[in-house]
Amino acid sequence: MTTQRSLTSTLAKQIGQAIQSSGGWIGFDEYMALALYTPGLGYYANDLRKFGTMPHGVKGGGSDFVTAPEMTPLFGQTLAAQVAQALQVTQTCEVWEFGAGSGALALQLLDALDASGVAVQTYTIVDLSGTLRERQQHTLAAHAGRVRWVSALPEAIAGVLVGNEVLDAMPVKLLVRTGGVWHERGVACKIDPADPAREPGRFVWQDRPTALRPPVDIPGQHDYLTEIHPQMEAFIHTLAGTLIRGAAFFIDYGFPEAEYYHPQRHMGTVMCHRGHLADADPLALVGLKDITAHVNFTALALAAQEAVASPEPAQEVGTLGYTSQARFLMNAGLLSKLEHATLAERAMALKLINEHEMGELFKVIGFYKGAPWQALGFAQGDRTPTL
Repeated sequence: MTTQRSLTSTLAKQIGQAIQSSGGWIGFDEYMALALYTPGLGYYANDLRKFGTMPHGVKGGGSDFVTAPEMTPLFGQTLAAQVAQALQVTQTCEVWEFGAGSGALALQLLDALDASGVAVQTYTIVDLSGTLRERQQHTLAAHAGRVRWVSALPEAIAGVLVGNEVLDAMPVKLLVRTGGVWHERGVACKIDPADPAREPGRFVWQDRPTALRPPVDIPGQHDYLTEIHPQMEAFIHTLAGTLIRGAAFFIDYGFPEAEYYHPQRHMGTVMCHRGHLADADPLALVGLKDITAHVNFTALALAAQEAVASPEPAQEVGTLGYTSQARFLMNAGLLSKLEHATLAERAMALKLINEHEMGELFKVIGFYKGAPWQALGFAQGDRTPTL
């Protein structure tokens, strides 16, 4: 069994070799991809437990963070109302989930859709983690006949797509303005000057001048650190082109562009999570903690709308809506479900909509392929004009 120390040491060595073979420097997006997805070693590719309600060291714990489906099944049951409407409006019978985590959301959706009489022919999970796939298969054993796993997109999809906290784990590039000059912030290895022939030591930040810029001007000349999201944009662009008919819903934490690149948000949004604690140092304990960045929802919407609408060019791609998680869940019927919940269930569910917890930081965005329609979750409080 791989120990945490040997895991992080082996992964650090591989990343160090990648840095050396690239001339002593790699962009943060490449570092983040290696730290999270290196087969068998990266955070999402190793066998350490990630999802759960209790941190490491607590009886029954051993997780790093909790997502909404682990907090309460009411999350998936409420989202199922929106998925059901989307399936009916688009006349499709397949659901695709990206980054299914523990499988809790898939189970909640399938159970709730079955209970409401909405037929789901196939539930496809796109997940790169073999370890998580095993956990998902165990969780979804009751639905084994119609759940399948794939690691790549097909040429065409007709159905409803969902992704909960998947976009924030896509690698980002770091841009930093220092002394009025923009640089790309990357990662290098600190070499022991007394023995330069030794293996590289710890990772360090290193900035290089770049022609890359944030999508909007940042007023002022003060030092400023931020991110751009080319991999997320490419993913959404490809997904919008692959979807020939249907809808997509993504739930994550983030902001529209004007808020994301606010002059006062000068420290960026990259964060790490381990043992239910957050820190801002992605260069330490590589492979043992999650690395995330907030989502630029404006870039997300533009990437979807700019997609090449093939193989059916006549099919329109557009935004169904954009709102806070709180407003989306209330529109979809969460409050009525709370009427029959226990006090403990209500307490957990309220975390999903309380403004100071997940209600406001988390947003939901929806897309359609085909003809526009009024989505249940965006009936009130739609913030699309702010994108």
